[in-house]
Amino acid sequence: MASYNRVVLLGNLTRDPELRYIPSGTAVSDIGLAVNDRRKSATGEWIEETTFVDVTLWGRTAEVAGEYLTKGSPVLIEGRLKLDTWETTDGQKRSKLKVVCDRMQMLGARGGSGGGPGGGGQGRPAGARQGAGQASEGPPPEEDFGDLPPSGPSGGDDIPF
Repeated sequence: MASYNRVVLLGNLTRDPELRYIPSGTAVSDIGLAVNDRRKSATGEWIEETTFVDVTLWGRTAEVAGEYLTKGSPVLIEGRLKLDTWETTDGQKRSKLKVVCDRMQMLGARGGSGGGPGGGGQGRPAGARQGAGQASEGPPPEEDFGDLPPSGPSGGDDIPF
């Protein structure tokens, strides 16, 4: 039987990203994500539940997160679940389910304006890729459509944003 391992999360960072580099020179960043869920109980009252998820980012995505994200920043993460297992110094076996990020989208205001949680600077920097995998893998670079002429009947001048 085929299997499918895909996770999409939208939440806020619970701490500042921890950026480090492994011996090969690849950037790695660990972030904590708080994902809120709101639902009605059997009695009709609203219940808020928060799930805390550990996420690992690799490559350029890790560097961008370390530079532009801070505690409270809203972010969308796409990735896959991975079970980490290890043994403690006293011989106990431990395991932890986490998400390995394939794609990150920063949300919130761009520049210095504080629009929502996380304040300013949450927009993606010019030229930064949205996703990056380990050293040799990852999505292809985004295409630059800056040379295309404006579309629409008025040449693109009527865009509402």
